[in-house]
Amino acid sequence: MAHSAGGAFYLRIDDLDQSRSRPEWEDLIKTDLHWLGLAWQPEVWRQSGRLPRYIEALQNLWDQGLLYPCTCTRADIRAAASAPQEGAPISGPDGLIYPGTCRPEKPCRGPMPNVPLRIDMARALSRVEDLSYRETGENPGDISIGRLDRTAGDVALARPGMGASYHLSIVCDDADQSITHVIRGADLSAATGIHVLLQRLLGFPTPIYHHHRLIRDNAGKRLAKRDDARAISTYRDAGLTPAQIREMVGL
Repeated sequence: MAHSAGGAFYLRIDDLDQSRSRPEWEDLIKTDLHWLGLAWQPEVWRQSGRLPRYIEALQNLWDQGLLYPCTCTRADIRAAASAPQEGAPISGPDGLIYPGTCRPEKPCRGPMPNVPLRIDMARALSRVEDLSYRETGENPGDISIGRLDRTAGDVALARPGMGASYHLSIVCDDADQSITHVIRGADLSAATGIHVLLQRLLGFPTPIYHHHRLIRDNAGKRLAKRDDARAISTYRDAGLTPAQIREMVGL
């Protein structure tokens, strides 16, 4: 799609979570992409080398009074979200929606602490008027983003041991590489509203998005290494062609 539009295709390695990053896994990614017929620009960005850029963006949002420290663990969030007075727990793009345990009544001021940080979603939404983006994938059209404070909650933007979250890092990377079109799986469609909001708050342009359908096994499980599901190499060894893989995801 990039080449047919006269554009360039970029490969980035999202390696902020070092516990799930290995050189051999990166080699497998490149092997699979080469087999699919993809060729990318020579420079491959690694997010682990761009932490100062993400800290700069975090500082911007902190100075706007939109971030607050949060020390809640996943277990704390499960317990709070499951309390009887909260009703049935609601899930968003990052799992259970954070119940706002650490959210302050007033914006945090002073030096930005080196701790996990969340965005006050309701306060951030009040700063933005137009919150929409263009989708060209399975459900094309101009997508208007609704109440992210209800559907996503106060998502984490700075995580322990990682420096920055996926949401913040890719928004900065897309802006810094002048990305015009983002093509990715439908599993990330629900997170797009978060990314568009961050783009507005940080003064970044919003790309056009194309979310394609996922490859799933007979049980309906999507292809993902974390679930030990079928890998691209499994399909390759079974005799499928790159053209058949592209057809499976609707490209």
